[in-house]
Amino acid sequence: MPLFAYQVLDKGGEVVTGKLEAESDLAAAARLVKLGYTPVEVNEIKTSLWARLFQFQRKAGIGELALFSRQLAAMLSAGIPLTRCLYVLGEQAATPVLGEALPAVARSVEGGMSFSQALRAYREIFSGIYVELVHAGEVGSTLETVLVKLSQQLESEKMLRDNMRAAMFYPFMVLAFAVLLMIAMLLFIVPVFVGFYPDGHELPFLTSFIIALSDSVRAYWYLYFLGGALFVTGLRAYMAGPGGHVYDRLKFRIPVFGPLVQKIVIARFARTLSALLAGGIPVLQALETAGPAAGSSLVLEAARYARERIREGQSIARPLKESGLFPPMVTLMISVGEETGDVPGLLNRVAEFYEQEVAALSKGLTSLIEPVMIIGVGGIIAVIVIALYLPMFSVIATYQH
Repeated sequence: MPLFAYQVLDKGGEVVTGKLEAESDLAAAARLVKLGYTPVEVNEIKTSLWARLFQFQRKAGIGELALFSRQLAAMLSAGIPLTRCLYVLGEQAATPVLGEALPAVARSVEGGMSFSQALRAYREIFSGIYVELVHAGEVGSTLETVLVKLSQQLESEKMLRDNMRAAMFYPFMVLAFAVLLMIAMLLFIVPVFVGFYPDGHELPFLTSFIIALSDSVRAYWYLYFLGGALFVTGLRAYMAGPGGHVYDRLKFRIPVFGPLVQKIVIARFARTLSALLAGGIPVLQALETAGPAAGSSLVLEAARYARERIREGQSIARPLKESGLFPPMVTLMISVGEETGDVPGLLNRVAEFYEQEVAALSKGLTSLIEPVMIIGVGGIIAVIVIALYLPMFSVIATYQH
């Protein structure tokens, strides 16, 4: 459903801005009038492909959302009205984007919207999972309990991301250092050595290549920069399309990192599906939301396939097993959960198991990759140094003869 940004006047004549979902601009204006506002401007928020490729929106962190959910649950349990809670939490929010969104959500709720409807307009902050669970809490009059579960879900997701970042931080820093060191040598060290070589002396191929590379980097650095930007842009566009499937299959097979990524995806999918089912969301709707949340297009396709088969009367476990993405332990646990009537509990155990696996793998990954990265950086430096000194050795040999 399209998203609209609006500017309206409230009953006191104050200007109020915000966002809401509606079928059209006329429907959005009609809803605002029904809420007691006088529309001034209603515009659809459109995002082009170019903007999507280069957009870097301000977002609330997972930890910030987890804290917000826990605080809101505590305040609601104390009997404080929802809108007052939102205004107070908006004032003390550490993230500016959350501080701007919460008062707007509170105004929408005051105007007659449900809490989940008001949250749905801020997709960049509140995910589909968050909104679906809040809606289930409103319907079942268990909003406080759902918010506590959401905070636990977000805290688990934050721990999972922190473990992945810890595993990737060292390799990334070493790789960045190697690239910067190579650029520095090409820009500053190679030109100095070129002056030492006698004119007319034939240079080895490796030395000629390094000198030519240095000259091109110094003369056409902007072309390298532009080429890198175009490559990243093209890669992001490719990954947003069918190429995402190819990338997902490749990243699961990367030595060392592949198993880690797969365990992260499974843990995220199991945790999300468990939270949705425990919150009272129907199975088909839960799979529709949990698929994209896993962060893998292959899991998304597996969830869609499972929904189709479940509509035909099959269990949850069988189509997930047929996808080939989930280890036998996962599908077996889901099958046992279906037999015992506790699918959310079994999925939660699966998530906890894989989160522990991710934590263990991420800790051992640094010690495993460290020698490989050191050898790689040393190899790059060694190749450049050898290429620079080779002509000197040949010159010395010539004069000796």
